[in-house]
Amino acid sequence: MKSFLVIFLIIFDLSVSFSQEDSNSNFWNNVSFGGGIGLNFSDGFFSGTLAPQAIYNFNPYFSAGLGLTGSYSSQKDVFKSTILGGSVLALTNPFPELQLSVELEQVNVSTSFQGVFSSNERDDFWATALFIGAGYRTGNVTFGIRYDILYDEDESIYADPWLPFVRFWF
Repeated sequence: MKSFLVIFLIIFDLSVSFSQEDSNSNFWNNVSFGGGIGLNFSDGFFSGTLAPQAIYNFNPYFSAGLGLTGSYSSQKDVFKSTILGGSVLALTNPFPELQLSVELEQVNVSTSFQGVFSSNERDDFWATALFIGAGYRTGNVTFGIRYDILYDEDESIYADPWLPFVRFWF
């Protein structure tokens, strides 16, 4: 994860250095913010997610950025789980309606089990996902699907390697 971040920062720094006329005004004009938010609840169950992202638009064809992920889930008298982590994201638009993406995600999962069938056990581990995706882009919105090429049924926090997505950028 560190090597990806270092490479991203070097490329980002070189691109920003060579592409800006006025570094203070153009930088923020090329930054877009987006991400995801989720809320799910039922009788005794709650799940909430906040996943902000920021990308730098190098040109109309390529963007790259970083994201954070925070999620909390609980089932009364069964478990409580917290997921915290981050991601590095690269987007390319070979033509305006098609967006291809690569995203490396690393999260820490901390779960505590409660109730009659457990002895108040804890499970803490790191999970890594490498997504490749494709989507239809219209304006600041992209609808698509992504696939986790590192998916392992026993290790992943996701139920399936295929995940649909909707991205909004402002």
